[in-house]
Amino acid sequence: MSPTIFRKNGYRFFFFSREESRMHIHVCCADGEAKFWLKPQIELARNYGISRNRLKEIESIIEEHYEEIRKAWERIFKG
Repeated sequence: MSPTIFRKNGYRFFFFSREESRMHIHVCCADGEAKFWLKPQIELARNYGISRNRLKEIESIIEEHYEEIRKAWERIFKG
């Protein structure tokens, strides 16, 4: 299971079900995929093909939607 949390600017933001307990989000687009840690701070965990400029854009989107992502994490994994 990999529920989509939201889509924006050609990116899909999603979770993998029960991958690991540390809060994080996956992002994919036509160029590749990345994983960002959300705690203790937003930080790139892995990158597969996404440019630095796009990673900066993705990080900004994560910051903008942080509360939505956090609430979705709690609903899906702690519910």
